Amino acid sequence: MNREEEVCICHRVSLGKLTNYIKREEPKVASQLSECLGAGTGCGWCQPFLKKILDQHQSGDSMELKVGFENYADKRQQYKSRNCIHEEGDA
Repeated sequence: MNREEEVCICHRVSLGKLTNYIKREEPKVASQLSECLGAGTGCGWCQPFLKKILDQHQSGDSMELKVGFENYADKRQQYKSRNCIHEEGDA
């Protein structure tokens, strides 16, 4: 995944925005990444990826996701389909 591609698709938060935020703010836990434009607070799909990016930073590794965006977006759609919350009035 390149820096311009979105890790948090719900809130359109790119890998580059996240890595810059992590370097600047030094969050202690992945849930603090929600302060970066709401990352991880939508459907929840990206939360494990946010943790991975933060873990990489904290261990001194390069912050990257070795997944193509098309595959990532497809898997997210499958996740949302399996975990959809029915709106009020739905059976």
